[in-house]
Amino acid sequence: MDPSEQFRFDRLYQRHLRLLKLQGLSEKTIDVYTRAVRRVANHFDCCPDRLTPEQLEIYFGLLVESHSWSTVKVDRNGLQFFWKHVLKLDWQWVNIIKPPRIHTIPDILTLSEIDKLIAAARKLRYRVFFLATYSMGLRLGETLSLQVGDIDFQRKRVHVRRGKGCRDRLIPLPLPTYHALRALWCSHRHPYLLFPSAQGSIETIRQATSHMDRGGAQKTMKLLVAECGIKKNINPLPTSQLCHSSA
Repeated sequence: MDPSEQFRFDRLYQRHLRLLKLQGLSEKTIDVYTRAVRRVANHFDCCPDRLTPEQLEIYFGLLVESHSWSTVKVDRNGLQFFWKHVLKLDWQWVNIIKPPRIHTIPDILTLSEIDKLIAAARKLRYRVFFLATYSMGLRLGETLSLQVGDIDFQRKRVHVRRGKGCRDRLIPLPLPTYHALRALWCSHRHPYLLFPSAQGSIETIRQATSHMDRGGAQKTMKLLVAECGIKKNINPLPTSQLCHSSA
C-alpha cells in the first residue's frame, strides 16, 4: 500500500477495533475479527474498502483451500462486521460462504478411564485439576480460573465465572472434589487462586498473580492419555457431557 492508502487503512482499522470493543465482545473475538481484516488487506496489498465482491469471492475460495472452515467462518464474520459497521455498506455476498454441515460425536472417557487418567498424574495440582474438570463438567479455562471464594461448601456448589458466552453459572460441588481442592489449597495457601502458577518456591507460588499455565495443562493431559494407553481422541476442554462423572 502507498502511504495515503496505508493511512486510510489504519484509520478504518482503528475504527473497526473501537466499534468491536463498544459491542462488548470478548478479547478473543476482537482479536480474530481484526485479524480477518489484516489478512485480507495483506493478501491484496490494499485497503479492503476498494475490494469488489468478485475479489472477495476469489479470496474466500483460496481461504477454503488453505485454512479450516472454522477460520473461514470467523473471517467471514469479521469482514461482515467491518463492511456493515465501519464501511456502512451492504454485505450481499455473505450467503455464498456456507460451510459443510458435519455432525460428529465426541469421544467420551469412561469412568475407569477418567480414574486412570487422574491416578496417572504425578503432581498434586494436575490430579486435582483433572478431577475438578471432569467431576464438575468444566472447561479447561474455567477450572484454571477457579478461586477460593468460588467454592461454597455449605451449599455444595461452585460459582463458575465468565464461562462460555461470558456467563456465570452455579454448579454442584461433589464432596470428593471439595476435599481434593482443599488439600491442594492447603499445599500452597494462595490468598485467592486455587490453581496458581506453579513456578519457584512455595512463597513464590503464594504470591503468584496468575493461574497455572493453560498450555502446560493441555500438554500434560495429552501425555497422560498416551501413557494410559487411551486410544480416544480426547479434547483437553471437556464438556458438560462428563458432568458429575467422578462424583
